Amino acid sequence: MTPSCDTPSPTRAESLHSVQGLWCTSCALAVEARLLRLPGITAASVHYPSATLLVEGEPEALDEPRLAAAVRRLGYRLGPPEAVADAEARLDAESRYLTLRLLMAVAFGMWSMLASLLIYVGAMPSPRLELVMAWVSGAFALPVVSYVAFPFYRAGWRTARARRPGMDALVSLGALTAVGVSLWLLSRGSAEVYFDTAVMLVTLLLVGRLVETLCRHRGLRALQALHQPPAEVQRWERNGWQPCPLKAVVPGERLRIERGETLPLDGILQDDEALLDLAPLTGESAPRRCLPGDAVAAGCRNLGAALAFEVTAPAGECRLDRLREQMWWQQARKGELQRLADRFAGWLSPLAVVLALLTLAVAWLAGVPVEEAWVRALSVLVVACPCAVGLAIPLAGLAGSGQALERGVVMRDPGAFETLARIRSAAFDKTGTLTAGEPQVQAMHTVAGLPDAELVALASVAARGSEHPLARAVRRYVLDVQDIQDARGARDAGAGGELEVVQAEEVGGRGRRVSLGDGRKLLLGSRAWLAEQGVATEQAADSGESEVLLACDGALSARFTLGETALPGTAETLAELRRHGLALALISGDRATAVRRLADAVGMKAEECYAGRSPEAKAKLLAAMPQPSLYVGDGLNDVVGLATASVGVAPLGANSTVQEGASVALLKPGVGGVEVAWRLARRTRRVMRQNLVLSGIYNLLALGLAASMPIPPLVAVLAMVASSLSVVANSARLAWVGDETRGAQEDGQLTERFAAAP
Repeated sequence: MTPSCDTPSPTRAESLHSVQGLWCTSCALAVEARLLRLPGITAASVHYPSATLLVEGEPEALDEPRLAAAVRRLGYRLGPPEAVADAEARLDAESRYLTLRLLMAVAFGMWSMLASLLIYVGAMPSPRLELVMAWVSGAFALPVVSYVAFPFYRAGWRTARARRPGMDALVSLGALTAVGVSLWLLSRGSAEVYFDTAVMLVTLLLVGRLVETLCRHRGLRALQALHQPPAEVQRWERNGWQPCPLKAVVPGERLRIERGETLPLDGILQDDEALLDLAPLTGESAPRRCLPGDAVAAGCRNLGAALAFEVTAPAGECRLDRLREQMWWQQARKGELQRLADRFAGWLSPLAVVLALLTLAVAWLAGVPVEEAWVRALSVLVVACPCAVGLAIPLAGLAGSGQALERGVVMRDPGAFETLARIRSAAFDKTGTLTAGEPQVQAMHTVAGLPDAELVALASVAARGSEHPLARAVRRYVLDVQDIQDARGARDAGAGGELEVVQAEEVGGRGRRVSLGDGRKLLLGSRAWLAEQGVATEQAADSGESEVLLACDGALSARFTLGETALPGTAETLAELRRHGLALALISGDRATAVRRLADAVGMKAEECYAGRSPEAKAKLLAAMPQPSLYVGDGLNDVVGLATASVGVAPLGANSTVQEGASVALLKPGVGGVEVAWRLARRTRRVMRQNLVLSGIYNLLALGLAASMPIPPLVAVLAMVASSLSVVANSARLAWVGDETRGAQEDGQLTERFAAAP
């Protein structure tokens, strides 16, 4: 049983599976109905586009063989959640299957329709030849209404057995009724047959199914856009680096990644610094300098020399693998609009059958000829097919969540997706959410008369190998400065960082002593520690910022001021949210001076800032904000706030507990993903409601018209298929708009990269 992404109660558990053999949304509803009748099952939800089943109930009731047996009685197969490659292979097979049947329907159906057309236009010179053409039409329609339409009959029978007849049951009744009426008319010597209606019904529905499959393909591309690791990697063994299958790698082993290659697994960087391109994973426009001991994730590309790292997660358990699994969980759950659509489709099919029988009886009692009464009943069955209703919500949700994932946002809960579209307030944690969560050097102040290039080289050597966060921040800063100096040719050959270190000693939490080969002694640490070592330091002003001092041979050489800097794009994102009427708040447990400094940098007002707040106080503030509310936080102290808010968002790098509990996870640094998610949620919810309203209006109006006035069955078929295709096209708008936006975004990222290049 697959563990749940939520936190079920002790008496409730969840399991996730895939269902093979689904033909339509009615099949999905039939599986749900069958499982809900099992003792101990409290909820069952099938997401038709991804063929994913989520079952909730008592732990002992979720035994997989028991569930599989119940599903197998309906003719479907239960299996574990599909990998992306397996889902792609399944959809490829479905596409070929549909294409083959569609080609047969076109090849035979065109002759059947041509024969019917010759009858309709009166091209036959005698009634006898018209009757012959009617038999010809039926002969060519036979392969279509038998072999090609067999999947409709099979699915209709399965859904009827589950007492949830849907679209396929109606299609089967419509096609068989059209054939039956035609055969009855032929037996009476009439050439007014409707074989072409049955052929058109089957053919156009196959076209619709093929379009649906292609749309599901598009949704999978969002998952495929995430990193696909290689099958073979270089692993350290007793005799050196040896090739081995990726699946054979276990945590604790070391892998080697050459320049230009992508990290296949999560791990910890070893030995030397590395320059990594995080754009495939986070969308960062500039490469990031990583130091030994830093955590690295699968999907990052190595831009520097060959590197080695220690594996922390095997294949299938990396962060990207967990994101894929979360995507399946999200798709299997149903939001409010989806449940409403399911209820509507559930009673629409029985209503159509009853209305068709009533139409037949009323028309016959009113003196309408029997054949015309049957035609009216046939039209009612055809127009009532609820395929548009069944597709209205899942296709829009799949397109919206796929676009969100491609833009760095994982929507884990469709209910939260719908709530996110209606939020009225947004609150943010400070450290790790609006800032990077680690100190950064903001300025280097030269004290001695040494050239900047030499000071940078000395600081680089002094900080090398330190595990202290401030020393590591200095190390990153000076490495970046050296890269810029190299690019500009501003670094002297003698200051190239080739200084020999004879001895290095770190005093835990205070500073670091380094002896160089040329006899110089370096000290890097806090002001108080350097003063204890006899270094003269001036009195520092209480600015609230951290600092690191560098001394050479007992004389103060440089001072580095460090602090937290807002992540790029934070001010713009907050301004955009405020512009659309959202109430904002910055809630932090940090000091008031640090909170105010960041608030000034990102354009937040003093009355929107709350400093020194405990986790319980954060939750009270969130409960008092305009609802629905959103909260973005990354640490364990934010868990209560995330649970209190209507929608909880975990930023990139958030604590694993936070990531599991949040409804939304960001894959890119900063809070720009909040605006992306909010806009996509609003657009997706709008499309969902449009689909639901349009399909509902169509079915109700079409049923009324078909029951009250004669409508040719062929017209009813065209109207029904047009309704389904309109829902598909309206949902596809989400993907088209997303492509345009993403293209502009990628162009901007490329511009930033070229501008930042040496």
